[in-house]
Amino acid sequence: MNVLRRNDAEALDKAGTQKLPLVSIVILNWNGKEFLRKFLPSVMASTYANKRVIVADNASTDDSVIFLQQHFPQVEILANSSNEGFAKGYNTALSQVKSEYAVLLNNDVEVTPRWIEPVVELMESDASIAACQPKILDYKSRQFFEYAGAAGGWLDKWGYPFARGRVFDILEADTGQYDDVQLCFWASGAAMFIRMPAFNAVGGLDEYFFAHQEEIDFCWRLQLAGHAVYVQPRSVVYHVGGGTLSKESNRKTFLNFRNNLVMLAKNLPVATAIPIIAARILLDAVAAWRALLGGNAGFFLGIIKAHLSFCGWLLSGKKQSVFPVSRKGKPGGWYASSIIWQHFIKKKDLFSEIVKHK
Repeated sequence: MNVLRRNDAEALDKAGTQKLPLVSIVILNWNGKEFLRKFLPSVMASTYANKRVIVADNASTDDSVIFLQQHFPQVEILANSSNEGFAKGYNTALSQVKSEYAVLLNNDVEVTPRWIEPVVELMESDASIAACQPKILDYKSRQFFEYAGAAGGWLDKWGYPFARGRVFDILEADTGQYDDVQLCFWASGAAMFIRMPAFNAVGGLDEYFFAHQEEIDFCWRLQLAGHAVYVQPRSVVYHVGGGTLSKESNRKTFLNFRNNLVMLAKNLPVATAIPIIAARILLDAVAAWRALLGGNAGFFLGIIKAHLSFCGWLLSGKKQSVFPVSRKGKPGGWYASSIIWQHFIKKKDLFSEIVKHK
């Protein structure tokens, strides 16, 4: 990765006596010139004084880099020679970022002017917080939560991710019901603030994942190392979603199902992991056959390939993955029952119906 432009801005806080912590906003881009054109102005208009805005370009074949050079000369550009995916692309970029905090921000996210300040204030108040996300709303239906993170990610006993404001494909309207600061299990990679020393200490994102669920695995490892993951709903952003791979993508199906199994095998104790993974493979098979009988052969094949790839990882690729540095932490945002049972059998669509008093 080559550095094309650098701008090390410094700023004082309102009292003028103490430096605000430097926040590096890192936008990973692949053929996203139109997203950059549309959403980068909102990032540049962020009111937080001590920030760097960096675009890490994953070898785009459109003219994203030329566009940035011409229209946003104040933005730093890190250019990859190949598409390294989400995980390695960010690891490569963040290895060159020297700041206390970094933000992993999708190129299809519109931010609000004061989206940084509440998160930094929260993280500065508690050194145990290593990752935090804002409230993420749907760019196209702005009164609703967005799929990728909503108001803080959770995980159920079988490894299914859901969120405050999103259960499977059901998205709740935002009426302020999840506006409290909360521990969560995972912070969305669409807009995730990270404490850089903690990021480096746990080995960054797992590059084997390439893309999808790497942020859940990362947040799990952070918590096993004794850190905390939070959501700060006073910070609000709007996410388009599906900018790189649509929900119907067979590639996305493969990555989601494979990476979920890898994540469970990595982070659970062996005695716990074996029955859970066996159950997950059975549940995945049910979903695959339902899709095939419904005419979706691509979804069926994506799950079969995911299971075969997971078996290959168990046999040969395990040493290439980033493993937990310890198991001293107790994760927050863990739902000790089945989200499938609650949603599909008991017909509960709302997070607040399923997880009480959270």
